[in-house]
Order: sequence, then C-alpha cells, then structure tokens
Amino acid sequence: MALNCSAAAERNRLPILTELERLLPATGSVLEIASGTGQHAAFFAAHLPGLHWQPSEADPEMFASIREYSQTAELAQVSPAGAEQPAALANIAPPVFLDVLDEWPGDLVDAVITANLLHIALPEVLPALCQGAAAVLRPGGCLFIYGPFKRHGAHTSEGNVRFDASLRQQHPAWGIRDLEKVVEVATANGFQLQEVIPMPANNFSIVFYLTN
Repeated sequence: MALNCSAAAERNRLPILTELERLLPATGSVLEIASGTGQHAAFFAAHLPGLHWQPSEADPEMFASIREYSQTAELAQVSPAGAEQPAALANIAPPVFLDVLDEWPGDLVDAVITANLLHIALPEVLPALCQGAAAVLRPGGCLFIYGPFKRHGAHTSEGNVRFDASLRQQHPAWGIRDLEKVVEVATANGFQLQEVIPMPANNFSIVFYLTN
C-alpha cells in the first residue's frame, strides 16, 4: 500500500469541490498541477465523472500514492452503501512528471487547477504557472488557484502570520503570496480574473479564464 494522506487535503477537498462543480464544464479535461498525495485528483474525478483528470507532480515518489488513490480510495464516497465498487476510476489518467519551471505537456485542456502550491514554491513558480497554463488551456479555459494569500500585502489572520513564519523557517524563499500579485501576473499572461472566493480556514480560490 503506497497511500499517503494529507490532513489539509481531507479538510479542504469538499469546499473546493463545491466551487469546481459550479465553475468547470460538465465535460472536458483537467490538468492538476502539484497533485501531491493524489487525494484531490481522486476525489474530484469521482464526483465529476464527465471530466477527464490528469494528475501531475514534480516529485516522482508521490506517483504510487496518486495511482493508489485513483484506483479505489475515494470511490466509497460516491457510490451508495452496498453498491459494487469498480476497480478504478475510468476518468483519471496515470500521473505525469511536471515541474512547473520546466517543459509542460503539449495536450490542450479545458481547466488547470492547483491547490496549496504557491506558498511552498519559489517566487518564479507563479509566472511559470501562469505562462504554462496559458499555453495548455483552450481559449476560455479556467485557471483555478487555491491556497492562503495576503490581501494588499497584509495577512488575513493571525494564524496565517504564524504559518508564514513557519514556512520561511523551512525555506527563506517560501511564504504566503500576495493575492493581488497573482492577479497581476495572470493578467499579464492573457487571463481575466473571474472571481475571488473566500474559503474556510483563511484560504481563497482565485478563478481566471483565458481570454485569447
């Protein structure tokens, strides 16, 4: 058994799903950046069966966990009690290696989503994320970014102040990013801000659509 478990992914998956159900098309393809354990990809794919999900991760050691979740871990959350469980999710692909700072896969998709990436990444990941997403999204495609953010340079809670300090202790280039900076960089890469959604635990979902 190769399963890893992220407590944060367990807590935030349902609030994120609620927004994705509203924002994403009923059918199409989704590229998830920094899939981590694979909990999000499996949960979202199981609840949004019309969408084909492509997990990606820069750490190949996480691939086994992603594959395991995509097979059986989340299916009981969808099917009625006592129903026969299929062996694997049919609408989720095997994970692929993707370092945001390197070359991205060439297949076009309808949405790019990422959760809890930017605060544990180098600053240059933000422009690379926006450039890469713009290259692989179809016109009108959705870029969905979830995580903790500052507003106008200020933290939104005392808990985020402490969290930011702990991140910077782990790596001096990590830290909670300014939401307005995310909007600025995304806009410079052809995206239009659709909405900023306050989420539980002082997080935000930032929703963009590709304009060209």
